[in-house]
Amino acid sequence: MKTEKIGFVGGGNMAACLMTGLIQSGFSAQNIWVSDVREEVLQKLAANLNVNTTTENTQLAQAVDVIVLAVKPQVLREAAQEISAIVQQRQSLVVSIAAGVCQKSLSHWLGEHVAIVRSMPNTPALVMSAVTALHANEYVSEDAKQLAENILRAVGITLWVEHESELDAVTAVSGSGPAYFFLLMEAMEWAAVELGLNEKTARILVQQTALGAAKIALESSDTPAQLRQRVTSPGGTTQKALEVFEQGEFKQLVSKALHAARDRSVELSKELGEE
Repeated sequence: MKTEKIGFVGGGNMAACLMTGLIQSGFSAQNIWVSDVREEVLQKLAANLNVNTTTENTQLAQAVDVIVLAVKPQVLREAAQEISAIVQQRQSLVVSIAAGVCQKSLSHWLGEHVAIVRSMPNTPALVMSAVTALHANEYVSEDAKQLAENILRAVGITLWVEHESELDAVTAVSGSGPAYFFLLMEAMEWAAVELGLNEKTARILVQQTALGAAKIALESSDTPAQLRQRVTSPGGTTQKALEVFEQGEFKQLVSKALHAARDRSVELSKELGEE
């Protein structure tokens, strides 16, 4: 990665993960800044990562070339407007990881011709296994796109979407997705205990099975449907369980849930949008 200085407005978990990933990949901590109103957060980040810290967003904006907006969506407007003049003067690249805030709103707050990349990472960033979708506005150069991708790739894999509206679907699939798998794991653990296993045994069985299934899917060129068919013997135990899932219209329920999440993402964009 080039030696541009990167600043994180907000020092929460996702920002900390990105900073950690950048440093582990060889990016100098001395080229990283973070601003936050919480002194205790800054002290912890400075002690653990040796990054530059400040309580002033404007000081950070003056010191860096790339600004990652990592505050809660509810306070993003205020933070963006605070640094807008500096961003326009320095022609900074702005990368937003705030869920539900569209580029139109960000442009309204930061300036109409600011280079903005909107991204949607997910919580597996906590273990450097995130998947992040990105979308750039028309003012982002190819070099700037590569820089934004490198930042997000520090915690996992990245992909670009052609239309910003696709990020609402991304939010429904991968942004909220970890919770769906946790729900299935929770249900399987509960059923395992009902079947007579103790909680510790049930948890280990479910967790390792989830890990193994994900690993097979990642390393195989087959579709999930093909993988499922391969491990389902006619007339066997797996087929019996899958028949029950199908009787409960499992696929339709999942589809309904993801549509609801997508629709809520659209609603949030309007609620959190420009004013």
